[in-house]
Parts: sequence; C-alpha cells; structure tokens
Amino acid sequence: MPGAASSGTGGARTGAGVLDGWRPRSLGARQLLAASLGLVAFLALAGYALDRAFADTARSNLRERLESFAIAYINGIDFARDGSVIDYEVVNSPPSPRFLQPGSGLYAQVVLPDNTRWISTSGEGPVLPAGAMLAPRREIFDGPLPATQIDGSEAEVYRFGLGASLVRRDDREFPFTVYILEDTRTLDAQIDVFRRALWSYLGGAGAVLLLLQMVVLRWSLRPLGRVVDELDKVQRGEIERMSDDHPRELAPLTGSINALIDSERENLERQRNTLADLAHSLKTPLAVLRAQLDDGVHAIALRDELDTQLRRMNNLVSYQLARAASGGHKLFAAPVLIEPHAEEIVRGLEKVYTAKRVVCEFEIDPKARFYGEPGDLQELLGNLLENAFKWARSRVLLTVAVGKVASNRRAGLVLAVDDDGPGIAEDDVARILQRGVRGDERVQGHGIGLSIVQDLVKGYRGELNVTRSAELGGARFEVTLPPGL
Repeated sequence: MPGAASSGTGGARTGAGVLDGWRPRSLGARQLLAASLGLVAFLALAGYALDRAFADTARSNLRERLESFAIAYINGIDFARDGSVIDYEVVNSPPSPRFLQPGSGLYAQVVLPDNTRWISTSGEGPVLPAGAMLAPRREIFDGPLPATQIDGSEAEVYRFGLGASLVRRDDREFPFTVYILEDTRTLDAQIDVFRRALWSYLGGAGAVLLLLQMVVLRWSLRPLGRVVDELDKVQRGEIERMSDDHPRELAPLTGSINALIDSERENLERQRNTLADLAHSLKTPLAVLRAQLDDGVHAIALRDELDTQLRRMNNLVSYQLARAASGGHKLFAAPVLIEPHAEEIVRGLEKVYTAKRVVCEFEIDPKARFYGEPGDLQELLGNLLENAFKWARSRVLLTVAVGKVASNRRAGLVLAVDDDGPGIAEDDVARILQRGVRGDERVQGHGIGLSIVQDLVKGYRGELNVTRSAELGGARFEVTLPPGL
C-alpha cells in the first residue's frame, strides 16, 4: 500500500512538471493564448448556435412548404361516385412539377377510408412509408422516415399529413388524408451549403480578429516595454529614475520603483555622509592626543586628557552610529504595534526619573500602526518621551491616531508627545532642532535626540511640528507620517 501511494504522488508531480513547462513565460504569449482560446470557444459556440438556428428554421420552412402542398391537393382533389380519386394530375396542375417526375423526391399520397391510396406520379416506383387516416383538421409532421429510392437505394423522407373531409351530394362527409413527403437530401443540401458558408465566414472572421488581437496586444503591452527600457537605462546610469509618463495602472509600480531608487540613493548618501562626518569629528580629539604626546606632558595629566578625549570620541561614535542606524529604513515594512514599544520605553524612563514621579498617559488608537523598522519606532518614541520626561513637572501624554487614508494605500500616522513643562518659545524651535543644541545648557544631555527624531521623520517623508500643548500647557511634539505606498 505505501508503494502505491508513492507511485501516485510521483505521477502527480510529473504531471505538474509537464504543465509548468508548458505554461508560456511571456505575458504577451499568455494573453494571446487566452484570447485565442476564448475566441475559438466563442466562435465555436456562435457557429453551433447559428447552425442549430438555421437547421430549425429550415425544418420549419420545410413543414410550411409541405403543408402548403397538402392544402393545394385538398382544395383541388375530387372523388368519383365509388369514392375513388379522380386523377388529380389530369384535372389540375400539381403545385410543383416535381410531383410529375418519378423518383423526384417530392411525393403526394391520399389515404381513403377503405385504406386504399392514391399516389402521385413521382411516387410510382419508390417505396414510401404508409400513413394512416387522420381525423379532419388534424396534422402531423415527422421524419426522417426510412424509404427506398426508385433505384433501390435506401433513403429517408420527411412527411406532413393533414386530415380533411368532403361533404358529398347526399350531405354525408367523406373523410380522407393527404400526405406530402420529401426526400431529406433537399434539406440536408441546404444545411450543408449554409454550414460551409458559415464556417468559412467564421474562420475568416476568427483569423482577422486574431490578427487584430495581436496588434492590440502589442499596443497594450507597449507601456510595459517602456518600463523595462527605463529600468535598463536606470541600471546603466543613463537616467536617474523612472519617468511619470506611464498609464494609470502602471503608476503604482513605477512610483514604488522610484521610491525604492530614491530610498537606496538616500541611504547610500547618508552612509557616505556619516563616515565623512565621523572621520572629520575624530580628527580633533586625535590631534589633541597627538599634541599631548609630542609635548611630553605628565602621565597624570595625559591620563586625564586621554579619559576626556576618549569619552568625547565615544559620544561622537555613538551619535554617528545612531544617526546611521536611524536613517535607513525598509521601504516596504510590516505594520508594527505601537503600544508595546511605548510601554517598554516608559518603564525604563520611570526608573531613570524616579525622583520626579512623572505620570505618563496613553491615548493610542487600536487601529494605528507604524509601517517601518521597529528600531526606528523605538528611536522615535525613546527620544520624544525622554525629552518629555526630562522637562515635565509631573505629567506626560502620548497620543497616537490614524492619519490620512489614501485609496489603495496604507494609512498615515499622527504621533504626539505632550508634557506639562515650561514649553518652548516659537523663536527657539528651529534652534533646538539643530544637532548638538540643548534647550538649557544646565540640563544634562548631548543635544542630538531631537535632531535624530527630525532625521527619522524626514526619512519617512513626514513632518515634525513643535507647538504649545493645549492640554498640558508645556511643549507638544507632533509627528505626522503620510500614507505609505
């Protein structure tokens, strides 16, 4: 039993592999194949429907024509005193010359009450199906029925029968039935002619539509070809980014590619600037140490100076690494819950500022999400909350809400931190956001926290606004991030 199961799995795998190899890798080939299959299916169904409609119409026309022949015979027929049929073809002209041609394929029969029959000249020789008497005004249409041609070959006929009666001179009704029969070859020939014409026209129309589909497909896929060409030019360095002249359906794709290109270039430029800034910042402490060694200062003084410069270099390296880490972020990131990170940061700050006994309150929308790296969120919240704890008297408020929402794009984010401290004058806002500048030189710190926040917000193409808190009276730092891609 295990062997049988294994064999079945292998067969399924082999079939899937064959189908995978059969699938076309080109979008144009896929669309052309799908359009061709759809066109063939449509033409086949349309052809079948038209064929059936024509066959039904031809059969209905045949019935009406045979009925008109039967009525003509009923109107012209006459009977002798003994009830026999007076030769109709001698007294009247038949409704069609084919009734006078033996084996012509069009026949007339008159069935009398005594089961005797009168047959038209065309029916002399062939063996035709015998019809029974019908009640007056009753009619039937059936077939194909088997028959034998005048040359002995097998054939089939359609038959229409109509019951009638004649009032004789003694006021007695004389019932009789007229049957008109016609060879199926006449109707079949009409249907064959129609079918040949139908499938010829449908085949020609299908070929024209297929060629037109190929032209339309090439025209509709031309924008994709332009996207590929522009990507090749970007890779070769001939152009810097994708153009904006693309169809509306491709705009999200080209916009995402441009955003990715811009993000990568910004990251590369930021890394270069960070390394250059770090090298430039370390030149001065190293030069001081070099000068101290060259001057031959006392070991104790050299040790103090070494400690000072090492702390300075450590701060510079930490700052540059923090800036480099916070500067780069993933363009397409999973949503990050905000409240767990905020709680972790607040717990740490409450230990640092235990003496102040600051109370931090949360107003976080459960639907709000941060689309970026968790480290960026921690850096953003950490610097804003630490700044608020540093300046607050007793209260800090963290507010997080869903920002603007654009169609088919992820929602934006509004994050604000309020405190009940002294606040920041409007004229000082631009100054304190500069690197290395502190709001009060007497307060411990490096003056880089808010600059890191500002760099982070710019990296996410957002805005940082510093205003007076309407609720707590201190400073309010509000970060607004736009809808994402």
